[in-house]
Amino acid sequence: MSMKLSALATELGLEYTGADIDITGVNTLDKAGNGELSFLVNPKYQHLLETTKAGCVLTSGPYADKVQCALISDNIYMDLAKVVNLFARPQGCLSGISELAYVHPDALVDDSATVYPFAFIGEGAVVGPGTVVFAGAYVGEKTHVGAQCILYPNCVVMGGLHLGDNIILQPGAVIGGDGYGYAQTPVGHMKIPQIGTVEIENDVEVGSNTAIDRAALDTTRIKRGTKIDNLVQIGHNVEIGEHCLVIGQVGIGGSTIVGNGVVLAGQVGVADNAKIGDGVMVGAQSGVAGSIEPGSKVAGTPAMKAGTFLKAASVCMPKLPDLFKRVKKLEKKLASFTEQAAGGDSNE
Repeated sequence: MSMKLSALATELGLEYTGADIDITGVNTLDKAGNGELSFLVNPKYQHLLETTKAGCVLTSGPYADKVQCALISDNIYMDLAKVVNLFARPQGCLSGISELAYVHPDALVDDSATVYPFAFIGEGAVVGPGTVVFAGAYVGEKTHVGAQCILYPNCVVMGGLHLGDNIILQPGAVIGGDGYGYAQTPVGHMKIPQIGTVEIENDVEVGSNTAIDRAALDTTRIKRGTKIDNLVQIGHNVEIGEHCLVIGQVGIGGSTIVGNGVVLAGQVGVADNAKIGDGVMVGAQSGVAGSIEPGSKVAGTPAMKAGTFLKAASVCMPKLPDLFKRVKKLEKKLASFTEQAAGGDSNE
């Protein structure tokens, strides 16, 4: 794909400086070639402007005069995302419904949908307009998949679920597997059937090998615009609000409620029945139990105010080895004083 810089600027609603060159792709400052667009977001990389071979640089106004050709933006990350979307090549090479796919006679698959070989569409399932179901993907009975969704290879959507529009399931994602529910008995753990469902609203993305469990009785719900990374575990009856970011290896226990705009950084663990308010940010590897007030920034295990945790981790923790040595010396001195005092008493 090739696009005139002037056309690209018009598409993005931005101004540009320099020649109206052909833009053929997007690359980093150190790797971009003459026909490619690059970008500068972090000022610490501005030294690369002196050596970059990029045909044009997407950046803010103060740096526009440092390159021969600039596309000027007040929100570089957002406009970079738009540019990459223009030049990105979608995955896949087929269209239509393959004869090698299994589509149940009672399933409703829109004529504009694409179903790859060896995909499975169950009884009573609905697949909406423009949706792509890649090879090895499974859509269970009576599950609804909305319009313009992408179900990448080997993802699983179990029966009786509802997926909205513009949803992306990366390879290996599992939606609607049984929640982790067992009753303890004298002879072992008895499985409690998980007969609820999962609802995923519009514009949600779910990463590879992430599991979102079906509810025990009601609904596990992921609200619109939320983005979930790879290797995340979301337990039964969890509700995650709108436009949240859930980063890799997060685990969320059953019946937890997560508000809107929450960020859970990598490897955060959330206990059952926790409640996390709107706009909360939880630092990596933190442990959350109970409730967190809206707008809080927390870190550590147990989770505490981020500033308190950083002071403890960066100021107190490094001093613990030396403090331990000092305490041991004081203990020896105290023991010596105690022996001397005891000896004096016996002499009397």
